[in-house]
Amino acid sequence: MNDKAMTTIPARGWFQRLVAQEDLNFLLTNRVPRIALTKLMGRFARIESPLLTKLSIAVWRLFTPLDLSEARHTKFRSLKDCFTRELKPGARIFDARPDVICSPSDGIVGACGLVQRGQVYQAKGFPYSTAELFGPTQDASVFEGGRFITLRLTSAMYHRFHAPADGTVEHVTYLSGDTWNVNPIALQRVERLFCRNERAVVRMRLAGGEPIALVPVAAILVASIRLHFLDVLLHLGRKGANEMPCSAPHAKGQEMGWFEHGSTIIVFVPPGFEPAEGIATGSQLRAGQALLKRVS
Repeated sequence: MNDKAMTTIPARGWFQRLVAQEDLNFLLTNRVPRIALTKLMGRFARIESPLLTKLSIAVWRLFTPLDLSEARHTKFRSLKDCFTRELKPGARIFDARPDVICSPSDGIVGACGLVQRGQVYQAKGFPYSTAELFGPTQDASVFEGGRFITLRLTSAMYHRFHAPADGTVEHVTYLSGDTWNVNPIALQRVERLFCRNERAVVRMRLAGGEPIALVPVAAILVASIRLHFLDVLLHLGRKGANEMPCSAPHAKGQEMGWFEHGSTIIVFVPPGFEPAEGIATGSQLRAGQALLKRVS
């Protein structure tokens, strides 16, 4: 190992340990003007400058173990270009079994379990209602007795998400909101966090007729969600509940959109499904791995 590597790695490790301290992390990411910083970061991330982008990625690596080895391209025009990077062909293989719902994205499994009395959990002791999450125009009762699984994308992960199964997207509701950090520290301190943040409710009907929902939730520095099938970028400028009915067929694994940094996707299914083998809080998944399976 050369002298440069010997001095760089310990420094980065020390910095990451420092910002991992709960109180400091919460202060740095939440007790700040979140929406203003998010809008500013959005503008900064779109600046096309190879030198600025290279420097920004170097700073980013101080905070997180960013790995670009799977990226289709290694030179980026802007920080946003790196955030929303494509992967090399074949980097994510989707489970082809028809009874399996795949993970729509890379992610770490957070809270998961049954939907009971219209209530689910963001962390132990922190419940929230599906009615509030889905918004005033959407009926979430079809998922009563079904399952929910929370997938948290860290900033270093692949940020695109895909159709978890064959089916048709029938409706999207976009709800503007705050931009609280969605890391475990914040989820244990801020009640109903997912219901406060900017989010989209993507209602989909599987080829077998069952309804499912994907709820991408934005966060600080991340408040933009791109949906290809609507050819629209959802962001903080769209106030209120925006209703977007559609009929967009998707094949399992087809790209649906992306976050412009990292955040969370909550997957809802009705009764008749159970978690796939190995799915539990803390599990780290790649897009395409088995997430849920039909109960025979």
